[in-house]
Amino acid sequence: MKMVMNCQPLSVVLTGVSLWILMLSLSYGTETDIYCLRRVKDSLEDPYGYLNSSWDFSNNTEGFICKFTGIECWHPDENRVLNIRLSDMGLKGQFPRGLENCSSLTGLDLSNNKLFGNIPQDISTILKFVTTLDLSSNNFSGQIPVSLSNCSYLNVLKLDHNRLSGQIPAELGLLGRIRTFSVANNLLTGPVPRFSNASNITADSYANNPGLCGAPLEACQPASK
Repeated sequence: MKMVMNCQPLSVVLTGVSLWILMLSLSYGTETDIYCLRRVKDSLEDPYGYLNSSWDFSNNTEGFICKFTGIECWHPDENRVLNIRLSDMGLKGQFPRGLENCSSLTGLDLSNNKLFGNIPQDISTILKFVTTLDLSSNNFSGQIPVSLSNCSYLNVLKLDHNRLSGQIPAELGLLGRIRTFSVANNLLTGPVPRFSNASNITADSYANNPGLCGAPLEACQPASK
């Protein structure tokens, strides 16, 4: 007895199943993006009401989060977040870990706010596909996470004007796509990373730290015996 599947070739059936799985995963992705922004909003103090006045989750139409202040979507009618730009809003709190649910995020700008605490050590698992990360002009402290070196798509990394201390991880030199890098105005010491493509990374990228050395800065002195 032959098995017939609606008189369609097996390849067609398998293609249909694959498309159904893909559509299901995309639908799930949009739900997680909505949850992502809910968590971000709940985790941050918003003294000037930028988020409270714009981020209204009572609407459930497709693409409604794309109209939120600071949110850019892959498509205006699809709840998939491409970039989050929340600079200069006076936001207070720690790094919003809810961002891990924005699974398609490629750009994050939280600069010029009042964020504090450590940058998460597992930031590369929170921001898997980020190409631009700007955390400058906040009050972040502690060390720069080594795991940032796993954010292999990074083109722009700005951590300047914070209170970061310790050494800059040498592993950041593995970021082969980096074009803009700044850790100026922190409390960093030790040798700077050796970037393979460092034409745009100058001494200004490291200015006003107490003890950095190595090109393009002055050479590091050998450790005394």
